[in-house]
Amino acid sequence: MPTEHSEWIKNPKIYEINTWPWLRSLSERYNSPITLENIPDEIFNRYINQFDAVWLMGVWERSPASKKIALEHPDLQKEFHKALHELREDDIVGSPYSIYYYHVDKNIGGVDGLKKARKQLSDRGIRLLLDYVPNHVSIDSLLTLESNLFIEGTLEDLMNRPYDFFSLSEKIFAHGRDPNFSGWTDTIQINAFSEEARQKSISTLLSIAELCDGVRCDMAMLMTNKIFSKTWGDKAGLIPEGEFWEDVIPAVKEKFPNFLFIAEAYWDMEWELQQQGFDYCYDKRLYDHLFHEDVQNIKTHLDADWNYQRKLVRFIENHDEPRAITKFGEKRSCAAAIIAMTLPGARLIHEGQMEGFKIKLPVQLGRRQTEERDQNLFDFYQNLLSVIPRKKNIDLKWSLCKVNPLNPNDLSYKNIVSYLWWLDDVYRLIVVNFSPNPAKAHIKINQINCSSNEWKFTDLLIEKEYIYKGEDLDEFGLYIDLSAWKGHIFDIEKI
Repeated sequence: MPTEHSEWIKNPKIYEINTWPWLRSLSERYNSPITLENIPDEIFNRYINQFDAVWLMGVWERSPASKKIALEHPDLQKEFHKALHELREDDIVGSPYSIYYYHVDKNIGGVDGLKKARKQLSDRGIRLLLDYVPNHVSIDSLLTLESNLFIEGTLEDLMNRPYDFFSLSEKIFAHGRDPNFSGWTDTIQINAFSEEARQKSISTLLSIAELCDGVRCDMAMLMTNKIFSKTWGDKAGLIPEGEFWEDVIPAVKEKFPNFLFIAEAYWDMEWELQQQGFDYCYDKRLYDHLFHEDVQNIKTHLDADWNYQRKLVRFIENHDEPRAITKFGEKRSCAAAIIAMTLPGARLIHEGQMEGFKIKLPVQLGRRQTEERDQNLFDFYQNLLSVIPRKKNIDLKWSLCKVNPLNPNDLSYKNIVSYLWWLDDVYRLIVVNFSPNPAKAHIKINQINCSSNEWKFTDLLIEKEYIYKGEDLDEFGLYIDLSAWKGHIFDIEKI
């Protein structure tokens, strides 16, 4: 059981839960209202206990204005009806990223409910992650009563860019946005260059840190000096000497040294954000390579520096992306999951991913369509989670393995990705054919001196054993013959 804010384990498995619709689905299953305060123990014991952390997405009090905007937005309405049959007005609860205030919403159990759920998790050795949205709050947030926190505009801005600016209390403010799109009209833009805004962020995060073990920071790269000045120019004021995150993260970690910061990061800014203090950053590059079946770029990406690799969050689904089963297809999603869940860094699974759910739910909805579980896929994930290589508080060694062709005319070896985890005499070898065609290869495991011994390779995915002579392994490598989208996770033992 972790003590409060004790050190995190290495390479954690994280389970993202869209809290509001998840609780509603539990209420329907148990035919009784379920909030954070009364989640049945069997839910933790049967579905969550294989994870090291749970990210409860969307627990904060949502904006009434955001709900009103969602109710009147024609494009959003189309998405809502597409995702949910018999849509009712009370199904629309507003965006979890248009935060009214950082109070746990009473509709899902309030702060007492969150504390109860956190204890249920902690009793099982599981950490709790929550959201933090640094870039903006809702247009009706209580923070709008404070001064010097937000980007302000002019009447000319309002007239020329009505989707980026709005009037409030005889002032004109900017909507939150990133530099590539128009503003999010249910939000107000925080000024990352403002000293008052930075101090407010610190105090907010210190309050959040009393309730959980870490935060996932929404669109974290928007607050960097480089991106913020590109987005807002002179409206932001003078560029500070220090970075936003270099001010905020150390101030929180001074009081809570093991509080975890995860950055939602894009535009190849992962390394930069890691240097600014983030413990982990989204690995969107791997996600894109997996989707495009770009095996060579997957290998090149995995050849990056260890200190970069170990601080990435690997995923094939989250609440922003399409459901993995629809994006990748079942067989390719399984191959992608083997890779994403066995690499260095944090490993993220989205609730419903293991069940094979197909409907991507807009974040403004508090109820989801009932879907049937794909039992074979669920069993695959349960098995995969149980054999992921890791040791709780020890850095295992990790390295890519060289993949060689059987003969010069067979190029299928190029589609095989392989790497080894090891510590002392414990070895775990991952081999995946990430292609729609069969593939054969020899895998050179240079980290093991096989010599004259015999070695047992146990495929933990299918519980099948193979025996090899050490001389053959040293000379040729491990012979691999894999069907399309298939993989091995071998436990290796000297006989």
